[in-house]
Amino acid sequence: MKFETIKRVILAAIMLPFVFMLIEGVVVIRSSVNQYWNLEKDRQFADVLARGGSIAATEILTEIGATRRYLAHPSSRTAIDMQQSRVTLDRERRAFYASLPSRDALDEGLVGELSILSLAYSRIVAARSAVDQGRYTGSDPGSIYWYAALKQLAVVDALSPLISDPVLLEKSNQLMGILLTYYGERLITGIGTRYLDQGASARLPVELFVQGKVMLGEGMDHMVFHSSAPVVRHIVAYLGRSSQVKADAITDAILAGSRPTRAVHDVWAAAQSERMSFLQQKMIEAAKDIHETGENLSTRSHIHLTRILALCAGLLILATLVLLLAAKGLRLIDRLTQDRETLVGELRSAAQTDLLTGLYNRRGFEVAASALLTQAEHGSRWISVVLFDLDHFKKTNDVHGHDAGDAVLRHVAGVARENFRSFDLLVRHGGEEFLALLPDSTPDDAAIVAERVRLAIEAAEIPLPSGDVLKVTASFGCAGRANEATNRNFEDLVKRADLALYAAKASGRNCVVSGPILPAPVQEERRKAASGGGFDSRI
Repeated sequence: MKFETIKRVILAAIMLPFVFMLIEGVVVIRSSVNQYWNLEKDRQFADVLARGGSIAATEILTEIGATRRYLAHPSSRTAIDMQQSRVTLDRERRAFYASLPSRDALDEGLVGELSILSLAYSRIVAARSAVDQGRYTGSDPGSIYWYAALKQLAVVDALSPLISDPVLLEKSNQLMGILLTYYGERLITGIGTRYLDQGASARLPVELFVQGKVMLGEGMDHMVFHSSAPVVRHIVAYLGRSSQVKADAITDAILAGSRPTRAVHDVWAAAQSERMSFLQQKMIEAAKDIHETGENLSTRSHIHLTRILALCAGLLILATLVLLLAAKGLRLIDRLTQDRETLVGELRSAAQTDLLTGLYNRRGFEVAASALLTQAEHGSRWISVVLFDLDHFKKTNDVHGHDAGDAVLRHVAGVARENFRSFDLLVRHGGEEFLALLPDSTPDDAAIVAERVRLAIEAAEIPLPSGDVLKVTASFGCAGRANEATNRNFEDLVKRADLALYAAKASGRNCVVSGPILPAPVQEERRKAASGGGFDSRI
């Protein structure tokens, strides 16, 4: 196909769908932008939920416990623990406010709850000062922390209507359910413990006890009706254990006005303590799960942002491609031309390798040998040639067939490759004849290497396609000279190695001969024999 025809085909292929792609791209970009903002908003809400839940589940309760221990047993150790818990709560509270979205993304109800929460934290700061001044001796500031925890729960609950992602919304309700359940159990345990530890004349604060039961019920409703996650099933299964059911029965008895025995009291206290530890662990897990969900939302929002940028860039590139179509077509043709030239080069490279043995053929060997001789140092450094062929190879072909002959050649080539040195050049010189170029080797060195190869060939057992095993031998001729910078021709070496090989054949085969130069008449007889005056006795 001509260049002009290719250009028109490419232009038509791009222009026809271009307008439709442009319209579709604008629609997709607009939808992706909206989804990106929703994901980014939910990511921020997930961070707020995770931090708010962690504060309610861990930091506030940790400071309550540390403050109570300090008030009960003032010491440097309890004072340090209390100060550390304060630092942790303040750090998490600052991170919580920093993670809040802008006020534009918040509704009036949530803004109001945040204001009340700020006031609750102000009361905590005032309580800390009073504790440090010793004004809480004999009393407990727990109600102030309890109020702040409830307000923190209210903020978490107020976030749910603003969440768009269904997975995050479900996990938000799941976290809220666990928090309400925990705080309900904590209120029931605290009131019940103080009531049972007092005398028989003590009066049960029924209103607070009922408030704890209500929070407990709301928490279970949140979990059961708004989530089917494994953590919820785990909590329900835990609360269904016999020890927990028995503790619930004791709680109902206390609410009804009964005062259990000390043994029953201890059973109830142990079950309640175990339950609160279990629920607190689940709160931490739920907050961590929401944090991971936020990370996933962040990843998704970045993917959408990348998609938006990619779509915009794609539309721009597409428009540019339309304007630069002719240049693109020319480059396409140039690339095809280059690919063709590369393919031709690869074919030329393949033409330098013998397909049967995988060794160099004569063309490839000449190129490699020329480069090796050029790079070698001149002067006294030697270069040697080893020429060898298989003894009675024609008989092998006649008796076992040409497939067997090919198998013998492949096996002998492998044996030679393994036993010559790694930097020697090895070539299938023709038929059953092989040639090796040994750099930096005297004729004696070459003869040593050749003898190693001869022994390896003689010892080799060659499996034939028929299943038989064949053993063969080879005769070797070696020749060498100093590698001179003015003489890069190694044809004289090949001729001298050929004469040495002929001498090895004349000496009975399966041996190595190094460097003898036969008289001219003998060489003339070989030339006649090769031209048809009889068959070569090496075969």
